[in-house]
Amino acid sequence: MSVRFQELDWRPTPMGDISLRRRRDPASGVDVHEVKLGDEFLMSSLFTAGEIALTRLGLAGVTGGELDVAVGGLGLGYTARAALDDARVRSLVVIDALAAVIEWHERGLVPLGSGLASDPRCRLVHGDFFAMAAESRLDPRDPDHRFDAILLDVDHSPRHVLHPSHAALYRPAGLRALAGCLRPGGVFALWSNDPPDEEFVSVLAGVFATAEAHVVEFDNTLQGGTATNTVYVAAERAGN
Repeated sequence: MSVRFQELDWRPTPMGDISLRRRRDPASGVDVHEVKLGDEFLMSSLFTAGEIALTRLGLAGVTGGELDVAVGGLGLGYTARAALDDARVRSLVVIDALAAVIEWHERGLVPLGSGLASDPRCRLVHGDFFAMAAESRLDPRDPDHRFDAILLDVDHSPRHVLHPSHAALYRPAGLRALAGCLRPGGVFALWSNDPPDEEFVSVLAGVFATAEAHVVEFDNTLQGGTATNTVYVAAERAGN
């Protein structure tokens, strides 16, 4: 059994100090991994329903097999893991702006890390997803690579971003550039910690053929009751 609390890594980054912590949950006795950026909690292995739903809802909207998928935001790896669990996925590019997060997976410091880093379908890329999307180039190895699905889980919501430079992606011009990374019929799915934002759905609908918001409900083991996330799913027209 692990010690009650351990800081596995800490380092400064351009976005603030980031740390990876592991603690033992007294109620369940299981190890919980948490990531903090400065004084703000970014993610916890106690709450993964939203990340998994992001993948499942996004890929549910894609037809056919042998899918190529891009993920913005590696985190603890639950979005990427859910993508690899879909037998149709033949390749996965996961982009994260923080080299430390990629290193945690490569070093096996997080539970899903070794499995992701060793899967031949999965490539972990250190880069700025938002800058890459603005140029419609999400694959450094192949700038013309187009994807069947793009899954994004970085900011708290389109209105609450981790860095001001991210905000442009959620506007029409930014979304059009991102759509340029998709194949005809491709899907863009976005995780949000806020309730559905009808104004943002309208912005999505102005760029994509279809757009909708899904509410994901899950048990809140810390405070009791339930909590919710939102997953936005927008799709390109097939044959465009």
